Amino acid sequence: MSWRKKVVIFVLAVSVFFVWYAVFAESRDGLMVYFFDVGQGDSIFIQVENGTQILIDGGPDDAVLAELGRVMPFYDRTIDMVVLTHPDADHLNGLVEVLERYRVKTVLETGVKHETAQYAEWNKRLSERGIPIVHAVRGQVFRIDDGLMLSVLAPFSSQNEKEAKKINNTGVVARLDYYDTSLLFTADIEKDIEEILAAVFADSIDADVLKVAHHGSKTSSVADFLAAVTPEAAVISVGKSNRYGHPAPEVLNRFENIKARIFRTDIDGAVVLRADENGYAFIRQ
Repeated sequence: MSWRKKVVIFVLAVSVFFVWYAVFAESRDGLMVYFFDVGQGDSIFIQVENGTQILIDGGPDDAVLAELGRVMPFYDRTIDMVVLTHPDADHLNGLVEVLERYRVKTVLETGVKHETAQYAEWNKRLSERGIPIVHAVRGQVFRIDDGLMLSVLAPFSSQNEKEAKKINNTGVVARLDYYDTSLLFTADIEKDIEEILAAVFADSIDADVLKVAHHGSKTSSVADFLAAVTPEAAVISVGKSNRYGHPAPEVLNRFENIKARIFRTDIDGAVVLRADENGYAFIRQ
């Protein structure tokens, strides 16, 4: 190959790099929150202006990898924190694949006992890679950047190595605050936990945006809870024509009654929120 061709190839490579860099640098202005479309499951990706990346749940399969590929630079193979809200398959399975493709710095999970092959594989890979694990419990606060913090609101006590009658009710509930914008992530918690949050901790759950619990199941999103949260917008992560009938009509009616704007991944695809010091807006991906 002649030196002229080598120079042309080098210049093209540098140009491509800077184009991609500009695209992703622009996307990192402020706070970006992606509610991925992973079918019947949950997966939420948080991109902070300082470069910090947090992935909450991974959906039921490897669809999360394609979603991450759309929003992360091709050269970025690191995720700062992965949050496993609870070890049901529709939240866990994709994260097992994420551990194969990305270097995860920290995991936040409950550690609750759950006897499934995928959860055993998850724990095996965490151990093999020596990934630090933080066991979630109410009161933990992670200060991520200026004006940005992630607070754990549930579980109310340590679930590490404990057996649970309802895995859903052991889930990590977290609130993300960015200046005047707040988001509440509710995993698959059901009525019992929602009512405790509303009755005892109402001040901590008031939020602008609510990730609707349990894919819009009728077991969740009770009226007292929604009255305490007062969401302006609700995001339902749900698969098309799922066999559970999610979201339940009565749940949708409750959100309509409080005049919350409703987004659904089965209809809207990935739902994207962008926030800065002046507020937030939902945008097209």
